[in-house]
Amino acid sequence: MLPHASVKDRLLRGVFAVKRAYYRVRYPRLRLGRDVQIRGRIRLRRGVRVTIGDRTRLNKLVRFAGPGTVHVGADCLLNATWIGTWTAVTIGDRCLLSDCELVDNDFHNLDPLRRHEPPVPATRAPIVVEDNVWIGAHALVMKGVRIGHDSVVGAATVVRTDVPERVVVIGNPQQIVKKFND
Repeated sequence: MLPHASVKDRLLRGVFAVKRAYYRVRYPRLRLGRDVQIRGRIRLRRGVRVTIGDRTRLNKLVRFAGPGTVHVGADCLLNATWIGTWTAVTIGDRCLLSDCELVDNDFHNLDPLRRHEPPVPATRAPIVVEDNVWIGAHALVMKGVRIGHDSVVGAATVVRTDVPERVVVIGNPQQIVKKFND
């Protein structure tokens, strides 16, 4: 039984290697770390530059868009995630992102008289997700937010302000409902 599992593991590693090679050719602005597992598909749009760390897993369709940069750390899981960036989105190591959106810009000016003009710099700010953060399904992380390490963003939460380390936030507006004690 062990030799069969070994053959299956080698075959699976080969499939992942072929997918990594395909995406490296398709998207020259994509950098993939060692042993990245692309279990679904990746889509890059509008000049975005993406770096994905070692052993990170991407499930379903993971999309990146905008002229900014995205850095995903090692040992992460991105499951049907959408990241829109005009500046930068940084995701630490060991993070879990489940069917959520991270958007570092407003896409339009808020002023009604300037709404149809090209966005100004005030419409964007980088996002930082520190190590070991879990972002639940249908959560929305807005521009300029920092999420502290070991925190959890509950499903369907709208994150508009910084999240401290080692807490659980839920809701719209977000609120802290649990603190992890050492």
